[in-house]
Amino acid sequence: MPGRFARSAWGELPLLIDTSAWARADHESTREEWIAAMLEDRLRLPPLVRAEILFTARGGADFDRLADRLDMIRAAPLSTTVIRAAEAGMRALAHRSDGTQRLPITDYLVAAAAQEMGAAVIHYDRDYDTLAEVMEFESVWLAPAGTMP
Repeated sequence: MPGRFARSAWGELPLLIDTSAWARADHESTREEWIAAMLEDRLRLPPLVRAEILFTARGGADFDRLADRLDMIRAAPLSTTVIRAAEAGMRALAHRSDGTQRLPITDYLVAAAAQEMGAAVIHYDRDYDTLAEVMEFESVWLAPAGTMP
């Protein structure tokens, strides 16, 4: 349905946040659902995504404001097991088709952390659909593809 994306489409699993979702979380069409997921304590923040978000800060005050907001979200794991799972996903894609494994490393690690937790990744990025074909996590679009800037 245009202009509205039902919260039920996000499922019930914990949601690991991808940078693509964070960048659009305040959009009027998803704000209510994002706040609900936050209040239900379903959002998780992978360390590399936190670093990507903080990297966008335009100065010290902006950095501190962002860090304070991010501190409200529980961290997702980044362990040796997660790194191995990311590599296994990369291997699976490399064997499936030449070159398809060339996705951002952060995406592999976020997907692997979701797999480790039995969680989903909330995103606005087709790469997670590709990763979900070879890894065991749920790929959840923040909003239907092509409906947001």
